[in-house]
Amino acid sequence: MPEPVTPPGPESVNAEAWQAYAVHHLRRGTVLAEAERIDWGFPGAGPDETFLGELKGRRVLDLGCGTARHAARLVRTYGAEVDAVDSAPGQIDRARARYGSLPGLRLFLADVVAHLRAAEPYDVIYAVNAVPYVDPGRLLPALATALRPGGTLCFSVLHTNSRGDGPTSEPVPRPEILRFAGGGETAVRMWVLDTERWAELLTGHGLRVERVETVTAPDPAVNQASYRVFRARRPLRTSARPRTALPPVPHAALGVGAIVHGPRGLLLGRHRRGTWELPGGTVEPGESLEETVVRELREETGLRADPSDVRLLGTSLDRVEGVVRMTVGAVVQRWTGDPADHPGESVGDWRWYPLDRLPPSLFECSAQSLTAWRPDLPIDHAPVRFTPYAAPVTAPPPVG
Repeated sequence: MPEPVTPPGPESVNAEAWQAYAVHHLRRGTVLAEAERIDWGFPGAGPDETFLGELKGRRVLDLGCGTARHAARLVRTYGAEVDAVDSAPGQIDRARARYGSLPGLRLFLADVVAHLRAAEPYDVIYAVNAVPYVDPGRLLPALATALRPGGTLCFSVLHTNSRGDGPTSEPVPRPEILRFAGGGETAVRMWVLDTERWAELLTGHGLRVERVETVTAPDPAVNQASYRVFRARRPLRTSARPRTALPPVPHAALGVGAIVHGPRGLLLGRHRRGTWELPGGTVEPGESLEETVVRELREETGLRADPSDVRLLGTSLDRVEGVVRMTVGAVVQRWTGDPADHPGESVGDWRWYPLDRLPPSLFECSAQSLTAWRPDLPIDHAPVRFTPYAAPVTAPPPVG
């Protein structure tokens, strides 16, 4: 599993704050009572553990586990196999001191996003008030692909703080205060978004929101804090997101999508709009389709191939806002190098994905090319007219 890494930007502030929180309690010798249920914001408040669905024998992840009290309860009470991960060394020290020998519980000190990217898929992932401390643009793609198809994601987020400051629709962190029992506090940066924005982000990453619960303080006159608890599910089949309605520039109606598949999996990159895409792009004047594939592959990923190693599959033809769009899918049969992000390109974060773990929110053109290549892949997209290319004609034997 990954070693702890320093998270970017405001997340590094949060990591330091939670380590200070853990050290505070280690010095105090704080011993918490065993958990009797999952407390999503306040003791005894919010949905019970049936909210998570079936747990016995399931592979479960506690994200931002803290002392791992909830994880230990799910192991002991429901027979779940639980991984618990936290980025604060002091929190994991507290968890190991108490639950380090509990069969069925594994504790990890790691950046949560790095853990999600490296771990085998989970049936259930839950997080008690940990999600708002991580950039959703970094966290949600990793959460979506770390769930098995059909898997469940449950998490609570701050909605209104103790002073009554409500959420925003803008996914930017804001200052909040983390208070320590017995005195002391530290500053954190939290993503406090309204319910509609969280739902939009989850849907945009291919997850279906099933339920949202409200958790309020026992005495709102004294403490105005409230939380929202989400349950979302990854669909059994991978969904494709449509193009934007913006018309292309005149020369952009014809493009290519390069399928690069090998022992490490299928190469996909993340567009700045949030979709996962094959390497590819528009055909430039004077280029053959094979030359376009080779050029786009080199410019976007750094991989190098020869046009003779490109096999064209055929053309997908559809219309967007009255404009005819043509995409030629192609299989790159041989290449050299390792994929890397390149400045100025709109697609990056290149990764290899097994065909049975494709990420949600595939770009529609990429989804079309992949189903033309492998119709058995569980990918849904809008209907498209696909015309396969004929096999190359073999020259007849010489006469005489």
